[in-house]
Amino acid sequence: MNMLAIANQKGGVGKTTTTVTLAGLLASSGQRILLVDTDPQGSLTSYFGFEPEQLRYSVYSFFEESQSRIKLPVQQVVQKTRFDNIDLLPAVPAMATLDRQLINRPGMGLVLSQAISPLVRSYDRVLFDCAPALGVLLINALGASRELVIPVQTEHLAIKGLERMLKTLAMVNRVRKQPLPYVVLPTFYDSKIWACVEALQSLQQRHADRLAPKPVPFDPQLKEASRKNTPLSLLNSDADSIDAYKALLTVLQRPEDLPATRPTRISNNGQRQ
Repeated sequence: MNMLAIANQKGGVGKTTTTVTLAGLLASSGQRILLVDTDPQGSLTSYFGFEPEQLRYSVYSFFEESQSRIKLPVQQVVQKTRFDNIDLLPAVPAMATLDRQLINRPGMGLVLSQAISPLVRSYDRVLFDCAPALGVLLINALGASRELVIPVQTEHLAIKGLERMLKTLAMVNRVRKQPLPYVVLPTFYDSKIWACVEALQSLQQRHADRLAPKPVPFDPQLKEASRKNTPLSLLNSDADSIDAYKALLTVLQRPEDLPATRPTRISNNGQRQ
């Protein structure tokens, strides 16, 4: 069971969209996918039609359990979505209080990996949709994962946010047995906007060896898919952004094999030259 975190400490860069779209593509190929919503805002949970405020069990339940003697079966927390091969561990707003509750408790970084371990034979992949904040939930997701995708909007402030995320990753790697391999995924790319082109060039120059093969273009169909609470690949597999997510999947599980190239120029369509 391969675990993948989708994380960035800046909000609005396409984390939940990336999580949902990858889940749709993987599920369509026959893989069994478990989504884990570790964001107290619950965007991923809401995407699949669940109301975070009304759920009895959630990711929060595992942290409650860690402070008591009650053992909650993880299967009791799993929510079936209406899509084949896609299940969900949902989020609730109470998760926002965890950092305050657990500030003096050691060993809280492995709660999620331990909770999910009984499902090792039930799913092919686990995807963590992470909150845009450094805290116990992000540390848990990074600690459990074998891979990391960092979506970065193609604009200047988002690139600055990437540097903060990489500092957090370096901190996590110091306590992991093996460094967590990662891929930087440019998002919301529009070749007609010079600021986007410039931002993509900057990413190429600084992170060429870890950059996804294609940027995700600005695609209104992603918003339409969100409105319909459906992964875009299940609505329109020919949508503009789908090719970028398919290309991303070709490098996941082997991001260390991405070529370490010298800085290259970027054409207006986002392709390397």
